[in-house]
Amino acid sequence: MEERSFLTLGDGTRVAYRLDGQPHSPVLVLSNSIGTALEMWTDDVPEFAEHFRVLRYDMRGHGASDVPAGAYSLPRLGRDVVEMMDELGIERAHFLGLSLGGFVGQWLGIHVPERIDRLVLSNTSAYLGPAEQIDARIASVREPANIAETAETFLRNWFPSSMLNDREPAVEKFRQVLLAMNPHGIAASLAAVRDADLRRTIALIERPTLVITGRDDTVTAASHGEAIAATIPGAQLVALPTVHLPNIERPREFRDAVLTFLLQR
Repeated sequence: MEERSFLTLGDGTRVAYRLDGQPHSPVLVLSNSIGTALEMWTDDVPEFAEHFRVLRYDMRGHGASDVPAGAYSLPRLGRDVVEMMDELGIERAHFLGLSLGGFVGQWLGIHVPERIDRLVLSNTSAYLGPAEQIDARIASVREPANIAETAETFLRNWFPSSMLNDREPAVEKFRQVLLAMNPHGIAASLAAVRDADLRRTIALIERPTLVITGRDDTVTAASHGEAIAATIPGAQLVALPTVHLPNIERPREFRDAVLTFLLQR
């Protein structure tokens, strides 16, 4: 596990974070998928840090961060980022969110656009209902005896069968993180997704936005990203031949797309 620093948010939740890159570079915040920790970006950081001060964090309920009781909400997850930026003296930042992190990015773009420079929304959705389907997943995840099954379900949704069958080291790292995860953190975060519907309000986003989709993504289908890009004024769209974690499956294409967009003049 990579070394982390900690800060305490307004509701008393202790959040783990890590900063890499030169102190005076523009800040790029990276925000994770459910069931992952900040290590999901480890291989991306060296290249991103050539241009940016990279801020990664474990969302509440994940990694080394606290696991507060109760269902989480998207506004709470969004405020976590704002409070973290406040605590670290970061006035504005680029924001790259994948999956749940993409939901958070949309919320930030709608509600605190003055804190965001450029926005990258990867493998995400504005609405991922129906609620009953997500409630069933929440109930399953809450059972401690199901953690191994939960981990395998996530992995099947994240990676192509070729990577799973070959038990590639990258997949094994994600498996170990999932098996060590507090089930409540996953379930509480799924509740935030269940209750979120941004399909209309993302039309208010005025920040320059890049949407990245995975052609074979079974979690947040490519059509979901296409709908986001069609709704946010001026948004750009990049489709990659991947499942749900393009930064792991096709890192070169993913980083090229992100950096080309963020470094535009």
